[in-house]
Amino acid sequence: MRICELFNAKKPVVSCEIFPPKHDYPIETIFATLEGLSELKPDYISVTYGAGGSSCTRSVQIASKIKNDFGVETLAHLTCVGADRQATDEVLTQLHQENISNVLALRGDLPPEVPCASGGEYHEYAKDLIAHIQVNHDFCVAAAVYPEGHPRCPDLTTDREHLRQKVEAGADFLITQLFFDNQMFYSMMEQLDKLAIRTPVTAGIMPVLNAAQVRRMTELCGASIPRRLSELLHKYGENPGDMEKAGIEYACNQIVDLVEHGVAGIHLYSMNKPRQTAEILRQTGLRR
Repeated sequence: MRICELFNAKKPVVSCEIFPPKHDYPIETIFATLEGLSELKPDYISVTYGAGGSSCTRSVQIASKIKNDFGVETLAHLTCVGADRQATDEVLTQLHQENISNVLALRGDLPPEVPCASGGEYHEYAKDLIAHIQVNHDFCVAAAVYPEGHPRCPDLTTDREHLRQKVEAGADFLITQLFFDNQMFYSMMEQLDKLAIRTPVTAGIMPVLNAAQVRRMTELCGASIPRRLSELLHKYGENPGDMEKAGIEYACNQIVDLVEHGVAGIHLYSMNKPRQTAEILRQTGLRR
């Protein structure tokens, strides 16, 4: 099924994201996580790709496992940086052969050991990758949106223009980078409305289960930490058990508010933790 069709049938569309195990771990170590998440019956599970396609083969294998063994729709991440068009087409062909109909088209982060690629054989930006997929393949294509702007973008106006270009290139729906202040999301939606961007937007929520981890993530993606969350990090950051409880409660409050405001979708950055994901879905009433 093409995920974009789900937005016409229900609200909110509920999904979660997982990442492949590191290369020095057997791929089978992720299977228990997949089973736990599939039992929650999300509308789809997304699988990350790795910088410069470093986890490409495993991502395809895991996406196939989710779709064909566990019977859950999947969204395979696909990055273009560091990969030429032939390599990209080969991955898309593999995904098609595995009965996968949905991809999240991203520029991606270039690993230090890979030289920056440019020229006719490479897609430089996500919008170029999206256009290529829509012209040459048959996939539902998602794209990323940044409520507070991409950290490498000079200003918010430029960031929104880049998003408009991705939508014009053929993005079927959008998934936000993580954010911890819902007002950032609502402000972004107002901006998109003014730009006449009507593409469904799924809100990406990351439960704060580890204080050090969330600080690293916010530094990478440019998300701000509101005062209330900062207070929780200061109060519970040295106590993992209490931090997890407080983080789950904070995420639940975000989700409940978003659902009450009619959000099209909720996308949980699960960090490969099915138990905590299940608790959030239960507390918010998204899954029984």
